[in-house]
Amino acid sequence: PAWRINGDTSIWAIHVHGLGSPRAGMLRGVQVATQLGLTSLVVSYRNDGEGPTVGSGRSTLGATETEDVEAAISYAVRRGAERIVLFGWSMGAAIALQIAHRSDYAPLVAGLVLDSPVLNWVEVIKANCQRAGFPRSAGLLAVPWLTSARLSRLTGLPGRIPIRESDWVARAIELSVPTLILHGANDDSVPIKTSSALAKKRPDLVQLETFDAGHTMAWNSDPQRWRSSANTWIIKRLTG
Repeated sequence: PAWRINGDTSIWAIHVHGLGSPRAGMLRGVQVATQLGLTSLVVSYRNDGEGPTVGSGRSTLGATETEDVEAAISYAVRRGAERIVLFGWSMGAAIALQIAHRSDYAPLVAGLVLDSPVLNWVEVIKANCQRAGFPRSAGLLAVPWLTSARLSRLTGLPGRIPIRESDWVARAIELSVPTLILHGANDDSVPIKTSSALAKKRPDLVQLETFDAGHTMAWNSDPQRWRSSANTWIIKRLTG
């Protein structure tokens, strides 16, 4: 399932939600895309509660869900899309980064607008352990159950999840797509420190806007500034 909001058919915005969040939250980004005249596609993906159930129904943290977003881009291309702006929220941002880095559609991606992006799954797991009242180090115990082919299948996953490959701070030199990051300073689920580190490593490519907000709540804390930041940045990337 997907929502399509019509605009310029040569430039599409693909909006990708995060783990456990509904598509409706993506309408915050659709406002910006519509104002700029872009066609928007607000997508679902496997095992998100709206897309098809695949296997055990467990999330693979973007490893396989990326295929469904690529299918959405294919839909857009068949209908005239020549350039793509990817809006990704939390895990949706991790998916957007994968597409911009290694997908066959990567050459079409003109920019990334990422809210509270997962840039390092290991750090996110550790942060959420701390959030739940456990030591951060407890998160490291979960890593083998995700990255080992044998152990991951015991948890109902279709195979290993290469989460260590999602450390985009370590891989910053490999990035090539202009990126706007909007992140709440009070995010205790996806720490802003990873976004700050990436922006410092790639100031030529990454712009970070910080908000007084929690996880994916930057728009809610200051919708006018969120929209203005994204609007100005996209116009610059599409016309500059």
